Amino acid sequence: MDGDLRGRRQCLLSGAVFAVCMAGTTLPTPLYGLYQQKFGFSELTITVVYAVYAAGVIGVLLLAGNASDAVGRRPVLLCGLGCATLSAVCFLSADALGWLYAGRLLSGLSAGLFTGAATAYVMELAPHGGTSRATFMATAANMGGLGCGPLLAGVLAQYADRPLYLPFAVHLALVACSALVLLRLPETVRERCAPSTVRPQRPGLPPGVRAVFGAAAAATFVGFALFGVFTSVSPSFLAQSLDVHNHAVSGSVVALAFFSSTAGQLAVGRAGLVRSLPLGCAALFAGLALLAGALWWELLPLVVLSAVVGGIGHGLAFRGSLAAVAAASGANQRAAVVSALFVVAYAGISVPVIGVGLLAGPIGLEGAGLVFIACMTLLVAMAGGYLLRRRVPGAQTDGTP
Repeated sequence: MDGDLRGRRQCLLSGAVFAVCMAGTTLPTPLYGLYQQKFGFSELTITVVYAVYAAGVIGVLLLAGNASDAVGRRPVLLCGLGCATLSAVCFLSADALGWLYAGRLLSGLSAGLFTGAATAYVMELAPHGGTSRATFMATAANMGGLGCGPLLAGVLAQYADRPLYLPFAVHLALVACSALVLLRLPETVRERCAPSTVRPQRPGLPPGVRAVFGAAAAATFVGFALFGVFTSVSPSFLAQSLDVHNHAVSGSVVALAFFSSTAGQLAVGRAGLVRSLPLGCAALFAGLALLAGALWWELLPLVVLSAVVGGIGHGLAFRGSLAAVAAASGANQRAAVVSALFVVAYAGISVPVIGVGLLAGPIGLEGAGLVFIACMTLLVAMAGGYLLRRRVPGAQTDGTP
């Protein structure tokens, strides 16, 4: 009993560390408008600053995605917290646009180091028989942390002094506490190797996985693209088109999408793998339609509804996609296949967002958003139609990764 209690406590503490790190990656979201006023840059620059984060994540996943398997979980997570610290320092020091690029890149490196290592760490610290609960805790820490970032920054920016400094100072304090907690938690990798053994990972697609990977990757791409647009340009849309200048409101709308994704991922266990991917595609389709209505009629309630429905769709589609490709992969191929899916996910965060930024100049933010929605709707409709016609490999499993 004491061992189970200790395991649950360690699992919870490691999840809290995970959430703190991920919160830092979305902390600047409701602040981009203030940076835009301070430095005078365009919507395109906002999207490029945001996309630099995805480049950092993809780089780490490809070059050092398996580092924690070799050198241990704690050293990698401590490096991730170090990158998060340097990112916060960059934002605190920001007196030119270059600091924002550096801060976002370091933030992406911290997320890349945490994504795989922290997920494995939370699950490994769970007591015997608690793997399913630990899996959800890791998911909730990831998406919940991403949601807490804009919520925290928005509230502090709206109701406290020094809005471009206080959120990052608070996050630095949380990172310091997280480092102390991490140093007191045990290492879970028993046989460790020298850092020189870490090798770049090349994502791979064995023939047996390709049948499901295309549709799963399309749904994942759309879900993350929707999140990318929400977290990069929705505060600007709220301010410019809806005259909503309250940073707490814009941060809450973004946070709602992430929290809804957590709910969607939890629902996968009930819906099952066969239904979760098509249901996720349907919810993403509905979320995109609501976002189109919000852009066309300039209605805040539709923005909120699109965040909820699209977030649920993201959660269903992403966790269902992970489960599908993992079930279709052999044990010795799974890491490479999952890495490939994460590369697609973070490409979804960055590439369409830059496209929206490019189009915002000539046709306006609303027009650019509608073009984005049309493209993503076509993609998710094709993926959903394919999944309805073809049984997902591994569907005999319970639907949880």
